[in-house]
Amino acid sequence: MNDKKFNKWFSSILMTMMVVVIVITTAFKMQQPDARVVMLLIAALGSVMGVASTVLSANGIIWTFIFGILDVTFCCIVAADNQIWGNFALHLFYFLPMQFVGIWQWRKRGAVGTKSEVKARRFTPKQWAITVASVLAGLAVVYFILLQIRIHTSAGEPFDRSQVFFDAAVTTFNIAGQILMSLAFYEQWYLWILVNISSIFLWGGTMMSSAASSYTVVMFIKYCFYLVNSLNGLRIWYNLSKPDSSLRSE
Repeated sequence: MNDKKFNKWFSSILMTMMVVVIVITTAFKMQQPDARVVMLLIAALGSVMGVASTVLSANGIIWTFIFGILDVTFCCIVAADNQIWGNFALHLFYFLPMQFVGIWQWRKRGAVGTKSEVKARRFTPKQWAITVASVLAGLAVVYFILLQIRIHTSAGEPFDRSQVFFDAAVTTFNIAGQILMSLAFYEQWYLWILVNISSIFLWGGTMMSSAASSYTVVMFIKYCFYLVNSLNGLRIWYNLSKPDSSLRSE
């Protein structure tokens, strides 16, 4: 089986598994007395749109941004409902407009329709150093800001600072990852892996601490699938970034 056939097979299996798991989980959660049906459906639909977007992104297909617009919209609603304000601000004020930037940039790099993959590229040592330093500095700044917001909005009640850290990590890594994605850098996938691991901890903690938000299990499951897809994306884009890549349309 060549790479293209494997990628189609893997993407189809991942999408099917995601939809099946989300449908079963949502149906189960709807039977609970504290279930919030509308939010469950929003989280489920957003999760399906999101995994479609990430699968297309892993394969270098520009339609990732169309599904991404839908995913970001639903994520804004879910994050606001859970008062995860860093994640909410990230999606509304940054992630949403960056979908349109991505469409513009990927078209310039050869991704048109569903047949042509984007022409990927790799970091120079200088770009590696700048990116790592910028991400670490950004993480420190975002954590400090979100911590101050949480302190002032908690009304003196105790809260889990690790959740604030993971919120800051998701926010920072997403910002950097989206920039690298729009510019078609292979190294974006290292950041998406960090995003997905941080999101699993963030939504896992929210799921365990907030019984009323029963639909957060859907968000937790979504990022587990995202993590699997990001590992596959790392493999695909390694080949797409080769000068003689047979996967890439020149």
